[in-house]
Amino acid sequence: MEGSALSPTIGARHAGRRYYFLGVPFDCIAKKTVVDLVSRCGSNVRFRYVVTPNVDHVVRLNKNAMLAPYYEHAWLSLCDSRPIARLAKILSLDLPLVTGSDLTAVLFGSVIQSGDRITLVAANEGIVRALERAYPRVCFRAIVPPDAVWSNAAAVEACVDFAVRERARFIFIAIGSPQSEKIAHAILTHPEARGIGFCIGASLEFLTGDKRRAPVWMREMGLEWLHRLASDPRRLWRRYVFAVLPLVRLFAGEVARRHYRPG
Repeated sequence: MEGSALSPTIGARHAGRRYYFLGVPFDCIAKKTVVDLVSRCGSNVRFRYVVTPNVDHVVRLNKNAMLAPYYEHAWLSLCDSRPIARLAKILSLDLPLVTGSDLTAVLFGSVIQSGDRITLVAANEGIVRALERAYPRVCFRAIVPPDAVWSNAAAVEACVDFAVRERARFIFIAIGSPQSEKIAHAILTHPEARGIGFCIGASLEFLTGDKRRAPVWMREMGLEWLHRLASDPRRLWRRYVFAVLPLVRLFAGEVARRHYRPG
């Protein structure tokens, strides 16, 4: 079933239908179409941004309604979770899987060209240096906000000002969720902001090899979360363990809503 419509956006017009599933908006659009849309956007396009909700995002968003505008106002909201895509299929809803890591790899592999200016909002200087080594012909301009950027209005403003001033075609915001989405939404409100923002989590670290993605067979089975958990258990175990029951409850509620017929 299709969810309630959002205000018209460029993403909604070009991507087809936008659905609400588990309380989160998703655009039903394949990766190839996403890449085509992005490729046609020049550096002077009015700023817009892409979010890639996964299970962690869905659970957090349902606990904190204040995060909703960050996803609703995104140009594209793409499913970054095979388990979510499979749950959707149970209810006959086709959510194409377009992970932030896959999208980032395609953009750097076939869309971004030598001499392109790329803005980074990065978690640390190491990521910036690794990208510069991996793509020496790309012009990277970066800002590394403080760890507590979520509650630091001045730091958020500094990120916005930096992104607006650099006027890059692409802006990769990789400081974790929901910090990345908050900054992207703040950039959106600036009348002079240009380019396309991507809230893509750890995708830059996968791209440079600083972190290893799960083998393809694990990704296809929906077990990439297990690989990540095994790679960094001390940081991630709480995120994954405490997301299971809330996700089950959300899906049960989704089933109930979609099968309930008043009167």
